[in-house]
Amino acid sequence: MNNYGKFFVDFLTPFFEGLVSIFKSIFSGVIEMLNIVKYGETITNYKESVNIVFIIIAVICLVLLLALFSYIIYYIVKKIIKVIRKSHEQDALLEEVEKLNYDMIKLRQENDKLMTMAENLGNDLDENGNPITKIGKGESRFYKLTMLDKEWENKKLEPFENNLTLEQICERFRNYAASELELYYTPELIRLFISSFGASRLLILQGISGTGKTSLAYAFGHFLGNDSVIAPVQPSWRDRTELFGYFNEFTKRFNETELLAKMYEATYNEKIYITILDEMNIARVEYYFAEMLSIMEMPTKEEWVVNLVATPWENDPKKIVNGNFALPGNMWYIGTINNDDSTFMVTDKVYDRAMPIDINEKCAKFDAPKTEGINISDKYFESLFDEAYKKYPVSGEMLTKLDELDQYIIEHFRISFGNRIMRQIEDFVPAFVACGGTEIDAIDYLISSKILRKFEQLNLAFIKNELDEFINYLNVKFGKENMTKCKDFILRLKKSM
Repeated sequence: MNNYGKFFVDFLTPFFEGLVSIFKSIFSGVIEMLNIVKYGETITNYKESVNIVFIIIAVICLVLLLALFSYIIYYIVKKIIKVIRKSHEQDALLEEVEKLNYDMIKLRQENDKLMTMAENLGNDLDENGNPITKIGKGESRFYKLTMLDKEWENKKLEPFENNLTLEQICERFRNYAASELELYYTPELIRLFISSFGASRLLILQGISGTGKTSLAYAFGHFLGNDSVIAPVQPSWRDRTELFGYFNEFTKRFNETELLAKMYEATYNEKIYITILDEMNIARVEYYFAEMLSIMEMPTKEEWVVNLVATPWENDPKKIVNGNFALPGNMWYIGTINNDDSTFMVTDKVYDRAMPIDINEKCAKFDAPKTEGINISDKYFESLFDEAYKKYPVSGEMLTKLDELDQYIIEHFRISFGNRIMRQIEDFVPAFVACGGTEIDAIDYLISSKILRKFEQLNLAFIKNELDEFINYLNVKFGKENMTKCKDFILRLKKSM
């Protein structure tokens, strides 16, 4: 046992000796720097041969060097203390946030209990928690919408400034977000974002948390001078009543949501309206948004109608006709998605109808000139996309390549483009070009985000060789320098095998 102990001590002795030597060296170095006796001896040895002024200058230099060294040590220690203190403050802040989240959950649970109790008593609670009584004689069952009728009866809007191109809108929005809101986005992302409005009524911003998905959607509403309405999706959302509200048979009132009120307001003017479905996949999108997806597939806006109540009443709001409400044609819907264990997978039914945009990295800060927002009408906004469709149609050569690509993917992967995606290609590509992009980059984005995304559902182990051949096919058909997003996506798939 003694031999083992001696070996252990002898083995670690060099480490501790070295550690002691380090501290000795530092201590001896400091003593050497402050060795006044040695400085005095040097002055004595040279005082006969060196001018006294030169000696005074040397002493001053020494004092300055010592002061500089002391300041550097002080600065380093101060920085270390600051970092440690900041770390402690961040830990304390995180603990406080966790506590607040816990308190919020408890409050929601208490609120749910109160709501349940109120329902059991035959009453509803309003948004302030006060009991709602039955509707009085002559009152409208749509309180918020009726108030909007009165508010907009004689309201006048500022004249629109419809004189911008899509490319100018992209540039101004990027500079506005940076100069006014301190939000920074790349030109490529802004180009994708704006041109997507021309291809679908539903945009999906997806990616890792903290990259500015909700901020981007909100900033665009702010840029248009019409703040976006944010609808925070809840895990309990199951049907369309979460979006529109519902008629309460006991109180004879329609419980209107803020989103329904905003939709109703949008029918009174031609501004562009943005609705943000924040964390839209925290509940199943198909449950609460299915009707909206179907309605927005209708060929004309006149068919965008939802039924709110079964029978009409005499004092219903002006724009509720026979219990039906025509959805505004000047509203777009932007959903934000975080892919983690707490969310649901978004199905092909939703993705095929939407325009997904990946936001997985932050843009570096840049200096932007002070830029004001814009005031354009939705009709002018849509006319820009119509103009782009006529001016920059997808070339015949590209359509031929896409048809051949479709046949290749069907043959090797049993996946097809479909008519819906082809229509989006024909709408999106011209808009993307009008925003300052190129046709091939637009095709690259759409194929990678709409078609190759479906590859994730395949058995990757069985298509590994096919993926290599597919990259070669893209190089030959579109050029080695093009379709980089598609190739990057395929390489990521291979790495995940």
